[in-house]
Amino acid sequence: MKRFFLASVTGVMLGAVVTTQVAGPLLAQEADRKASVYEQLDLFGDIFERIRAQYVEEVDEADLIEAAINGMLTSLDPHSSYLSPDDAADMRVQTRGEFGGLGIEVTQEEGFVKVVSPMDGTPADQAGVEAGDFITHVDGESVLGLGLDQAVDMMRGPVGSEIIITVVREGSPEPFDVSIIRDIITLTAVRSRTVGDTVVLRLSTFSDQTFPSMRDQLAERVEELGGLDNVNGFVIDLRNNPGGLLNQAVRVSDAFLDAGEIVSTRGRDPQDGDRFNAQQGDLAEGKPVVVLINGGSASASEIVAGALQDHRRAIVVGTKSFGKGSVQTVMPLRGEGAMRLTTARYYTPSGRSIQALGVSPDIIVAQPPRREETEGETSQRGARSEADLRGSLNNDSLSEDERRLIEADRAKAEASADLREEDYQLAYAIDILKGISALGPEYAAALAAQSGN
Repeated sequence: MKRFFLASVTGVMLGAVVTTQVAGPLLAQEADRKASVYEQLDLFGDIFERIRAQYVEEVDEADLIEAAINGMLTSLDPHSSYLSPDDAADMRVQTRGEFGGLGIEVTQEEGFVKVVSPMDGTPADQAGVEAGDFITHVDGESVLGLGLDQAVDMMRGPVGSEIIITVVREGSPEPFDVSIIRDIITLTAVRSRTVGDTVVLRLSTFSDQTFPSMRDQLAERVEELGGLDNVNGFVIDLRNNPGGLLNQAVRVSDAFLDAGEIVSTRGRDPQDGDRFNAQQGDLAEGKPVVVLINGGSASASEIVAGALQDHRRAIVVGTKSFGKGSVQTVMPLRGEGAMRLTTARYYTPSGRSIQALGVSPDIIVAQPPRREETEGETSQRGARSEADLRGSLNNDSLSEDERRLIEADRAKAEASADLREEDYQLAYAIDILKGISALGPEYAAALAAQSGN
């Protein structure tokens, strides 16, 4: 017992020595680090005072501090920034779906403003601004070297006023000017329609309106077609959707999934991570789904596309998405301002991060440029057939009902051909659903069962 006691005491004493040897340098390093931080803060104060006292013109002290704060945040990544009280108020309005401006989502790349996507039906969209465009000048003034918020401020102005932006576009040999009239931007989060037996859901943004509007419009379009039995599938169009609220992306994904992970987020501290799972219930009841994406599909759009792709619930068609795989948290600050800070990365159910990589489509389909129809093509559409010949024999094997059904199918096919000229990617997506439907209900059921595994 004595030996054990002594060994124990010795162990404790040795532990104390080791602890001191380790902790001492660590404490010294921490003290040095704090001293360095205080020195840097003193340096900041010194520079601030010299600017205030010696700059060639009198400066607003509040503006100086605000610029310093914003510079600190924007140095981290393109999505972290300081929001002044006015900007914070504007952002709160935007999430509700209505605000003033041009109607473009932008980021910063190589010192220039890059268009993530134009929003549907907005002045920028109508003026022909495209995802991937670089804005180099605003009303003749260069934006090179400006912070993103400063460049955005240059593009703001009274509703009804004109702005001229200079655009550099891949494939265009020279920069060109685009005239845009500023307007109140009212975002319609969801638009829907039926094309043949397909329900097309166009999601423009992820605001508070997105999921409820999508749910209601999906039900309306299904009823319009006479019930789910008459629907061959759904197209979720996320092209040029810049993202928005994470919770809305989760709810939209959940609408087509019965179970499993939708997305996970991981911050610097593993304990700060979060995981979102689907609840039972599929609004489409297993019907095939095609998701459309392009380079303007970002953030929340990529969460939806990635989740449905990983679960094999949807075929993703289009071109590679934008690749914004980070989560920003908006933190209120004193004085009614706010800080937008990147706090986590998000991961698809398979564990992949799409940061800077984007979501790769299952089938790559580029949108060809619009072209004018030639006279020869126009005349070919109206080419004569046997039925147009005078005295041609009637097809007596068909009843009037059967004839009407064939003519209706032909009309649908011609409408699809017209759609290819209008929107090739959407037409491609609808053709996929037609193909699945043509293989019969057994194949569609097997596909649904596979997606549930």
